Amino acid sequence: MSKSEAPSSMKLVLLVVAWYGGNTFYNIYNKKSSNMIHAHWFLAAVQLVVGIGISAVLWGTGIRKMPNLSSADIASCIPIGLFACLAHGGSVLAAAVGAVSFQQIVKACEPAFAAVVGIIIPPADIKPMLAYLMLIPIVGGVGLACVKEGKGVEINVEAFMYASMANAAAALKGKFGSSVTKSLKADASKNMDAANVYAVMNIISFLCTVPFVVINELPTLQQEWDLAVEKHGLEPLAYNLLMSGFCFYIYNEFAFAFTASVGAVTSSVLNTAKRVIIIVVSSVVFQEVMERNTVIGSAIAICGTFAYSLASKKAAPKAKTA
Repeated sequence: MSKSEAPSSMKLVLLVVAWYGGNTFYNIYNKKSSNMIHAHWFLAAVQLVVGIGISAVLWGTGIRKMPNLSSADIASCIPIGLFACLAHGGSVLAAAVGAVSFQQIVKACEPAFAAVVGIIIPPADIKPMLAYLMLIPIVGGVGLACVKEGKGVEINVEAFMYASMANAAAALKGKFGSSVTKSLKADASKNMDAANVYAVMNIISFLCTVPFVVINELPTLQQEWDLAVEKHGLEPLAYNLLMSGFCFYIYNEFAFAFTASVGAVTSSVLNTAKRVIIIVVSSVVFQEVMERNTVIGSAIAICGTFAYSLASKKAAPKAKTA
């Protein structure tokens, strides 16, 4: 990026504030919604529908140019949309069945999943050795956070599995999506800037989420909805559902814009810092108890993620040719 095209410091600060604020409020409204209605794939789908509505308004009013994609372009985006669906669904379900703070601690392990995916799926993405060494405090910190004083290892297995599913899906999305989105952005005729890339992935992600709603929740969805309305009221339920969707779209929109402006490494570092804010805020809002090992373990894991992001910036040594 040339100096003439470099974003102003004020713009970057506003992007980070909007990203952090949107993400923090998303986690609050998402948890409130999942406490109200026990149909969590449905909740994930509603959040994506709200985002689709926002995109439709922006495209329909001409505020944002509509993407100009061929059927081949759309087909190339489907795997990325599927992984986005699993990453989003896993995160929603993890927060629904466990504490938000625990979900964020486990999600700090995402670099470990990305490292494994980068090695086993060609073309291999080999990181510097220091980056791999930083996976030790990440995994160790998460492990320590699961050790309860006087009780040994105590873990919400269901929340852990859903958060791990989200981590694996996010790693696969990053692996398969990088080249596809880069080529789409490179062709100006397709109108695929960072915002439209996210909007298109959001639509595909919703379409991939629908089968999970149908298979897992459709038979009891009306019953769960009626029960939630009876217990909490239609207005509070609808408000939390809509606000969780709005905040989800907004924080992702600004996160994509920030990453496009500064690059993946800087974005990854700030994404790590964001987890600290969410853990602290969710612990206060939802009165989630943070034991000593949980605090120390999460701090170690988050610091390890921070160091991994910085270490990954240095190119791994190239193999010598004969």
